[in-house]
Amino acid sequence: MKQNEIFEDLFVLELANNHWGKVERGLKIIEEFAQVVRFNNVKAAIKFQFRDVDTFVHKDYRTGSDIRYIKKTLDTKMSKENFKIMVEAVRKGGCLPMATPFDERSVDLCEELDLPLIKIASSDLNDWPLIEKIAKTRKPVIVSTGGSTLKDMDDLVRFCKNRNIPLAINHCVSIYPSEDSEVELNQVDFLKARYPDNIIGYSTHEYTSWDMSIAMAYAKGARTFERHIDIEADGIPVSPYCTLPHQADQWFKAYNKAKEMCGASGVQKRIPPKKEVEYLDALVRGVYIKRDLPKGHVITSENFENDFYMAIPLQKGQMSCREIMNGEILLDNLKKDDALKIDTIDSPYSKNEELRKLIYKRGF
Repeated sequence: MKQNEIFEDLFVLELANNHWGKVERGLKIIEEFAQVVRFNNVKAAIKFQFRDVDTFVHKDYRTGSDIRYIKKTLDTKMSKENFKIMVEAVRKGGCLPMATPFDERSVDLCEELDLPLIKIASSDLNDWPLIEKIAKTRKPVIVSTGGSTLKDMDDLVRFCKNRNIPLAINHCVSIYPSEDSEVELNQVDFLKARYPDNIIGYSTHEYTSWDMSIAMAYAKGARTFERHIDIEADGIPVSPYCTLPHQADQWFKAYNKAKEMCGASGVQKRIPPKKEVEYLDALVRGVYIKRDLPKGHVITSENFENDFYMAIPLQKGQMSCREIMNGEILLDNLKKDDALKIDTIDSPYSKNEELRKLIYKRGF
């Protein structure tokens, strides 16, 4: 596999709020979204959040804390055994399992569960002890860049390049949820220009559109995409920045339509389809005789307008305005208003069998 191939056209579906620490809810989310992924024939990873809660949260704050992040971390704590169950469910569902580890022990869990990808959260983009630990796994990494400085990004890109670690860089605005005016999609252009050797992606927390922004991001060159996912179940309210299964379906379809409309790679000239070539050939003017011309007459660019005129329709085997001639000799006597055919002149076109076939295929 090429170094960046795993990132290409990859959707990362993050289980929002650690699926509230409920393995049954996590399995249900995995099942529903895996079906949508298969139905739309896209490549997707389902991503967990790994925290070794007993060391991640300071012992003095493990009980009775009213700090929102700490409380949610404690409330959504899960066992290694339950994570194993869900990782297996992701694989059975045809998706890639991956995780965001928030501490060094969680990186060990990524290795233990043999996850093919690791995510670095925006908040950890300059957490060097964690990054050093992740680098030792040699696994491909996706990083989100919400709230980061340019130096932080440059440092991480250089760090991964020096260690030959595949890195995808997600443009991200860490505002939950994000308004349309806050998504800053032009940053995809900036990242592609600054880091041409890396896959650039788009991680979003918007809540108004599941079609327009991905179409724009794809057209700008983003090739990996991330959203939080959730389901309506158990009476638990869904955060506005989360994606429900029917919205994921819309998201994937918009991506497929954007891919279809963007067409071939933007780094090379596309090859026009046959029907397009045939349509344009029908609009080309053919060369007609303006006055009677004798056999042996030499066609010159100086006298072309005196001897010939161009008009539609172009006939099969007829020379066109695309083949401006100079020095060719007529092989037959030609009458006024006759079509100038390839077989009536001594030219390079008539001596090349493939060109002759092409000229006889086009026109009416």
